[in-house]
Amino acid sequence: MSASITCTTLAFSWPDGTPVFEGLDVSFGPGRTGLVGVNGSGKSTLLKMIAGELAPAEGAVRVAGEVGHLPQNVTLDTSLRVDEALGIAARRAALHAIEAGDVAEEHFETVGDDWDVEERALATLGELGLGHIELDRTIGEISGGESVLLRLAALLLRRPDVLLLDEPTNNLDLYARRRLYSAVASWPGVMVVVSHDRELLDLVDQIADLRSGEVTWYGGNFSAYEAALAVEQEAAERMVRVAESDFRKQKRELVDAQVKLARRKRYGQKMFEQKREPKIVMGARKRSAQESAGKHRIMHEERLSEAKERLDEAVEAVRDDDEIRVDLPYTAVPPGRTVLTLMDLELAYGARVAGGLDLRGPERVALIGRNGAGKTTLLRTVAGELAPVSGEAVAHVPLRFLPQRLDVLDGDLTVAENVARFAPGATNNRVRARLARFLFRGARADQQASTLSGGERFRAALAALMLAEPAPQLLMLDEPTNNLDMASVRQLTTALESYEGALIVAGHDVPFLESIGITRWLMLDGELREVTPEEVVSAS
Repeated sequence: MSASITCTTLAFSWPDGTPVFEGLDVSFGPGRTGLVGVNGSGKSTLLKMIAGELAPAEGAVRVAGEVGHLPQNVTLDTSLRVDEALGIAARRAALHAIEAGDVAEEHFETVGDDWDVEERALATLGELGLGHIELDRTIGEISGGESVLLRLAALLLRRPDVLLLDEPTNNLDLYARRRLYSAVASWPGVMVVVSHDRELLDLVDQIADLRSGEVTWYGGNFSAYEAALAVEQEAAERMVRVAESDFRKQKRELVDAQVKLARRKRYGQKMFEQKREPKIVMGARKRSAQESAGKHRIMHEERLSEAKERLDEAVEAVRDDDEIRVDLPYTAVPPGRTVLTLMDLELAYGARVAGGLDLRGPERVALIGRNGAGKTTLLRTVAGELAPVSGEAVAHVPLRFLPQRLDVLDGDLTVAENVARFAPGATNNRVRARLARFLFRGARADQQASTLSGGERFRAALAALMLAEPAPQLLMLDEPTNNLDMASVRQLTTALESYEGALIVAGHDVPFLESIGITRWLMLDGELREVTPEEVVSAS
C-alpha cells in the first residue's frame, strides 16, 4: 500500500478552551503538498498530530508508512556527536569494531544489512552542504542553520515514507536554502511542508489552504495558488458589490412600501372620519387594507433579510488580512545624519569590520552572509548586548533590537502590559489605541504573551519596540520573517514601509529584503563588505 495520511473528524483546542479544529477531515497522498494558512490556524498543530506528538480530542489520524518530522524549532543536545544526531552511532561503532577484528554476534546484529551506513551518511551530509562536518564532531561546534540541515539529514537517512517539514528554511542562509530546495525537489514519497518561503512553496505539487478549521485544495505550486486566489477574491469582491446593491435596493423598496402604506392608512382614516361610506363597508375595507399591508411589509422585510444574508455570505468569502498601520513621526531621521558608526570593530567569534563604516540618514541596510558568519553577533554588539574584542560601535540615535528569539516579551504579561514596559509614560488608553494599529484590538491586547502564535508574538514584539519611548530611530531586526505566514510577512512589510527611521535587517529571504526597499547590501564573510544586489542574487 502506498504511503498516505488520513485525518478524520479531528477536534483540538488550546488549554484555554479556544478551538483549533472541530471536525476537520483532510488526506494527503503521494507528492509534495504545501500547507498554508494564517498564523494560529493550526498548521504546526496538524503536523504534530500526524507525527503522533499531539493527540486529538476527537477523531483519528491514520498514516500508512513511517513518518519523519522536522519541527519548526529544532533543538539538539549540544553534547551529542554528529553520528548520534544522525541516529547511526550504534551501527557505526559496530561496523568499526568488526573492521578492527571483533566478530561478536551483537555487532553483526546491530549493523544488519546497512554496511554502507557511514558512506551514506557522508554522502547525505555532502548533498546538504555539510560535507565539512565530521561525524565525530559535537553539535555544539556547528551553527543553528547547520543543525537544522543535520536534523533533515537524519530524516533522509531514515528514508521515511512520509516527511513533514515545518518552516524548514528558518535560520538557513542562502546557500543552505539551495541545498534544502534540491532535497525537496527530489523527494519521492509523501511530503507536507509548512513554510512562508515562496521559492520553497513553488516546488510543491499542490497547496492545501487551512482556514477557519477547513482545508481548501489548489492544484499547482504557490504561484498558481496566488493566481487562483486572486481570481477568487476578485469574484468574491464583485459578489459583495452586487449584494450591497441588492441590499440597498431592498431597503429602498421597504421604505417606499412603508410610505405607501402610511398614505393608505391616512386616506382610510380620513374616509372613516368623513363617513362617506357605510360603516360596515369601511370596516371591511380597513381589515382588508391591514391584511394587505401586513403581507406587503412581511414580504419586503423577508426580501431585505435575504439580501442581508447574501451580503454577509459575500463579505465572509472575501479574505480580511488586515494591514498594520504605523504612524511614528518621531522615528524620522534627516537624510545625511550619522546614525551609526563602526570603527575597527573586531567581534567575538572572529568577524571584523576593518576601518570605519557609517550608516547615515534613513538608510535601509540588509546584512547577509552564511550561517555562523557573525551577523547576530554584530547586531548584538551594536545593541550593547555583547562587548567587542576591539574597536567600537557607536549609535548616535535611540535604537531597538528585535532578536530571532523574540525574548523582548515577558510571557507572563499581556500584550498591553509588555508594550507599557517600553513606554512607561504612556497612558493605558494610548497604549491600547496604538496597539490597535498592530491588530491587537479589544480583548486581543489582554492576551498573555505566552499564548500567542508565532506571527502574533512577532507582531507584539515589533509593537513593543516601535512604540517604545524614546521612539527608535534605528531599528535592527534579526531574521524577522522566521515563523511568519504570508499574511504576516505582508503586514511586516507594510509596517516597515511606514517606519521613517534607519533600518538594519539580517536575513536570507531575498524577496522580502527587496520588498522593504533595501538601499544598501552588506555581506559578512569574515569581514564586512558592501556588495551589489546583483552579487547577492548570484551568491544565492
